[in-house]
Amino acid sequence: MKRQVYPGRIVDLWLEEVELPNGHRVSLEVIHHPGASAVVALDDERQVTLVRQFRHAAGGFIVELPAGKLDRGEPPAQCAARELREETGLVAGELIELGSIVTTPGFCDERIYLFLARQLSEAAQELGTDEVLTVFRVPLARALEMIRSGEIEDAKSIAGLHLAAAYLSFH
Repeated sequence: MKRQVYPGRIVDLWLEEVELPNGHRVSLEVIHHPGASAVVALDDERQVTLVRQFRHAAGGFIVELPAGKLDRGEPPAQCAARELREETGLVAGELIELGSIVTTPGFCDERIYLFLARQLSEAAQELGTDEVLTVFRVPLARALEMIRSGEIEDAKSIAGLHLAAAYLSFH
């Protein structure tokens, strides 16, 4: 049995009766999310573009990669390109898929697709009314230090930056 408890603007909450692989039946609360894309935008000087964005649920401003929710039927790469342009005013000549992460598999089906953007050029930034952020660039090595120091705590950003560094070390 599946019953929608709350239909939201970004997520839907469902109560689902399921049989586990061990045969036990349980009732689970599951948040359904359309997914998202996040982008490691790297310029020719190996500087990565980050945003310092207000996140109410996280208690204030956090440092993260440009990212956003997939629109219905939107391919992840198209979402990545759109969010990069809207949040940072950058357009990528090359977009490389790095992989994806499942954010909180204990209760949510959200998957975030991670991309490396290169061959960057400037465009018009188009922030939504709910986006409060500043854009800045740091060397990739500094961004990795920011993870170790706790300045970057956001999971998608940690995964994306590490995957980008690994990709670059092999290419």
